[in-house]
Amino acid sequence: MIDVVEFELGQELYAMDIQLAREIVEMMPITHIPRAQDYITGIMNLRGEITTVIDLKRLIQVPGKSGDNQKIIVLVAEATGGSNLGIIVDDVHSVIQVSEDDIEMMDEGIASGIHAFIKGIIKLSKDGDDRRQADGKARQGTGLILWIDIKKILDDLIERGHV
Repeated sequence: MIDVVEFELGQELYAMDIQLAREIVEMMPITHIPRAQDYITGIMNLRGEITTVIDLKRLIQVPGKSGDNQKIIVLVAEATGGSNLGIIVDDVHSVIQVSEDDIEMMDEGIASGIHAFIKGIIKLSKDGDDRRQADGKARQGTGLILWIDIKKILDDLIERGHV
């Protein structure tokens, strides 16, 4: 079984490896940095630590408006090359355990840019398709979760000097 954090971007479901998440915090005031890359929202003071905040939706070019339940997933230092870094997502749903049988791994032959940041596609079980959100509303969607490789995305940004 694989543990992932399930979250929402632009009304679609995504997941990332749980071991990359240090904590999940509510949206808080962010100081904008002039002339920063457009996906860098700014910096925040998280219990005395200056933390750079990235808008994941802008970074991976997901369309759609941001909701009222935005959260910041603060990443472990090992995932960020030692930096304090958080990513903004539209909402965090839960931590789920996924069987390897329910994951369709991406192969190199799909589209050249896609496999660079998607590890696989998680197929929700029939029971999972009818899960409810925290507000009690039935979830809409395809029953698929894109499992993204946050570490690979960040390593690429660091390599290019964009963080």
